[in-house]
Amino acid sequence: MSDRFRVSLGVGALGASALALVLAPTVLAESYSWVEHTTSESGGQGVSGAWMARLGFVLFGLAVLWISHLRGGRWGQPATALHVVFGVCMVGVAAFSLRSWEPNPVFDRTEDALHSVAATVMGFAFAFGVTAVAFVRAADGRRWRVLDVVAVAASVVLPVWMGLDGSIDGVLQRLMFAVAYLWYGREALEFQSPVR
Repeated sequence: MSDRFRVSLGVGALGASALALVLAPTVLAESYSWVEHTTSESGGQGVSGAWMARLGFVLFGLAVLWISHLRGGRWGQPATALHVVFGVCMVGVAAFSLRSWEPNPVFDRTEDALHSVAATVMGFAFAFGVTAVAFVRAADGRRWRVLDVVAVAASVVLPVWMGLDGSIDGVLQRLMFAVAYLWYGREALEFQSPVR
């Protein structure tokens, strides 16, 4: 399998995931607001059309696992392990759904809690994984990249902001996802470059 094909698999899965999450609101009830409601809510329990968001989560998780496989030799074991945890947890948020945004929904509290645990672990794994990769680069005499700093900052600042102002949770979480897509996409594309 050529490097180009292997990279195309990772980038293609990231793109398909992003597309599924962008389209998810179009298959949901009109009461869903992509500004206010999170992507997790779009894949919520008992939600008609939730399959679209869940597909996006699964594809994102699988893409990250594949990119971790490609980049693992360059990232080093601790960083790779953290990104594998991210990928597994992303699949986990598809398997365990959050409760719906609808008022007074009937939902499984255990599944809702497992979703929240997976999402929290995923956030920490991403922040620490990006930091670990940046330290590996620094040990090789390379500087931290702007995207590394933006990714770590976004993974800390945006969840705090979401906790303070619930009116734009959907926008903030989608911004977080966009940064993660860019970071993993760049890592995948760099696999083909001479300096890995």
